[in-house]
Amino acid sequence: MGKIDELIAELCPDGVEYKALGEVGSIYGGLTGKTKADFGKGEGRFVSYVNVYNNSAVDYSNLTPVVINEGERQREIRTGDVLFTASSETPDDCGMSSVVLDAPAFPIYLNSFCFGWRPTDAIQLDPGYCKHIFRAEDCRKQIRKTANGVTRFNISKERIKRVQIPIPPMEIQQEIVRILDSFAELEAELEAELEAELEAELEARRAQYAYYRDKLLDFTERESVSWQKLGEVGTFMRGRRFTKADYREQGIPSIHYADIYTKLDTWATKAVAFVDEGKRDALRYAQPGDLVIACTGEDAEDIAKAVAWLGDEPVAVHDDCCVFHHKLDPKYVSYLFQTNRFARFKRRYATEAKMTRLSAERITQFEIPVPPLSEQRRIVDILDRFEALTTSLSDGLPAEIEARRQQYEHYRDKLLDFPRKVA
Repeated sequence: MGKIDELIAELCPDGVEYKALGEVGSIYGGLTGKTKADFGKGEGRFVSYVNVYNNSAVDYSNLTPVVINEGERQREIRTGDVLFTASSETPDDCGMSSVVLDAPAFPIYLNSFCFGWRPTDAIQLDPGYCKHIFRAEDCRKQIRKTANGVTRFNISKERIKRVQIPIPPMEIQQEIVRILDSFAELEAELEAELEAELEAELEARRAQYAYYRDKLLDFTERESVSWQKLGEVGTFMRGRRFTKADYREQGIPSIHYADIYTKLDTWATKAVAFVDEGKRDALRYAQPGDLVIACTGEDAEDIAKAVAWLGDEPVAVHDDCCVFHHKLDPKYVSYLFQTNRFARFKRRYATEAKMTRLSAERITQFEIPVPPLSEQRRIVDILDRFEALTTSLSDGLPAEIEARRQQYEHYRDKLLDFPRKVA
């Protein structure tokens, strides 16, 4: 920060002036007079709430269509404007800022759940400087205090006018932009490198895991282990249909076939969705210890992914799934459904049309090794530990990225902490 200190000593030795937003700019609102039918179509483009929330500078590649009629008067955004989210569920998320860095090539508007602040022409503010200063902790702390509410918090536009920002000479602003943009660019490059390295490491770890899993579950040369069809060691039951309209915030725990592919893993103790209590008697359930199998999928590779249900209560199962009730170790059976041998079985018997299907009747014919329960548990313990190693590697990246982000934020906040000029 030596260069910044030198510039401050030279250009503003008495400190940096802080100004209230209301003194050096004006507030304006987003789109008005629009109905739901106007959005998602039309030639107009506007900056969405999510665009403002997620980006410190407006992302022009992610604008949303809106109908703007000829002669309609709506406020357009312009270079240097700072856009804010007007409300959120928590004060911490209120008033997130996004700066209009580049001059729009065509008229662009702002959504009605946000508002804009436009500095006066008399004030010298680099838009890049605004990108950093309005997300710095000192400014965020002031903005959070302007929010009020109970279940939903709203920014008071009168209060936000009293938020103060430091306005150093333009030369200092530009040097800060250069430093912080360079830092952010390096952070992005490092993040990309970390992701590439992690993906390569994960791929190697997955291949190693798959090899040992298949070796552990390959009993072909062990004469003492019996082989039985799934239909001989348990019973199968198809689930019952429920739809998106049946979902509730709370209710009957449920598993939809799509949940198995996208949200659940080898085993689960909690449901990720709930169905209306009024359907309780019309549904079918997996009991704790049962295996839930997705019988529908996009292709033969994905079909019949299974999850061992280890929750404390029964879980409703969708009719594109089947339930396997058995007395084996639940995780042991679930791991068997991940082997290359089962993958070959799926490719042989799955029927492919618009959706790929593998019937419960077919799955009953799959032969599995049935060692003693103690051996099943030993294998599960090994595979659980191996899977945990892979998961910990995957979890390490977000932690590393978060550490880098915190380092950047700390440096940014230090850089933007100016000695205040005494009036």
